[in-house]
Amino acid sequence: MKVWGHIADCLKRNGACALVTVARADGSTPREDGARMVVTAGGGFYGTIGGGTLEFEAIRRAHKALRDGVASLELHNVSLGPDLGQCCGGRTQIAIEVLTTSSLEMAQTLSLRENDGTRFSTEASVVNGVVQTRDLLPDVSTNRFFLQLDQKTGKQLLIEQFGSKRRELYLFGAGHVGKAVVLALAPLPFSVTWIDSRADQFPAAVPGNVRKVSTPDPAVCLEQAPDGAFVLAMTHSHALDEDIMARALLQQRFAYCGVIGSKTKRARFLKRLKARGLNDTLTANMVCPVGVTSVKSKQPAAIAAGIAVDLLVRDEAGNHQQAAAGGGLAQKLTLGQ
Repeated sequence: MKVWGHIADCLKRNGACALVTVARADGSTPREDGARMVVTAGGGFYGTIGGGTLEFEAIRRAHKALRDGVASLELHNVSLGPDLGQCCGGRTQIAIEVLTTSSLEMAQTLSLRENDGTRFSTEASVVNGVVQTRDLLPDVSTNRFFLQLDQKTGKQLLIEQFGSKRRELYLFGAGHVGKAVVLALAPLPFSVTWIDSRADQFPAAVPGNVRKVSTPDPAVCLEQAPDGAFVLAMTHSHALDEDIMARALLQQRFAYCGVIGSKTKRARFLKRLKARGLNDTLTANMVCPVGVTSVKSKQPAAIAAGIAVDLLVRDEAGNHQQAAAGGGLAQKLTLGQ
């Protein structure tokens, strides 16, 4: 969700809104830390912190804070079982910040930054329970919500992370399944470069996380793909699929190399790739068939759903491995209960 875009719109229309953030999440909770929603002065909201009683209570508290019409920041500690009667058993801290028209210019600036589709972090002082103007930090903080006491100034310092980390996916093929995959991935954390040699196969409108590329030699686009990207081939030509897989596997820098097809297609591709000089270690990294193979439907939407699930699982696993290799997330501290 584009948090600051909604905030800017709400401030222009209604003069105030509340930003609700899961500041900390321990144990089994409906959403992770950093989950956010924007509550409007008129009673509506955008986004979710997990639904259920916790979200209902957060909205109620946000509406109460909005009635005063004054900028503020509140932190509420909630034990889901004892406090709300929920069975999750976890504990969470909810931050509720009321923003007014004095924050409109800042919200518009951050909305532009948010439109880049990448993560970014902000820093702001908190004075007398009011968040001051947020400044962009040069680097992305590992903390999604971090409130601490600045020992030099004696003020509280709020550091937050916004935006989302999106996995780059190079999707080759704009046929029926390709179109379905693009739609299935629209709300998920992927940035899709959609490639086909046939420009007329692309729909006029595509989701915001998709970039269309039409080129006579689609496989060449792999040279621009970043390290760690996912590569998925489902073109109209088996020869082209093979060429894409050969080039992707030889580069040994992609986190996933998949080609749509059957076990028979996989066997034939393995034989042809070996003839091209690719050894068993390289060809073992080719995924075929792709997606959740227990889904037997051949409908494009069903195939795409299985592919989306598989890619999401692989993306999350890769992110966890990367975080573990880097020492994990920094510990989050919160003050001002």
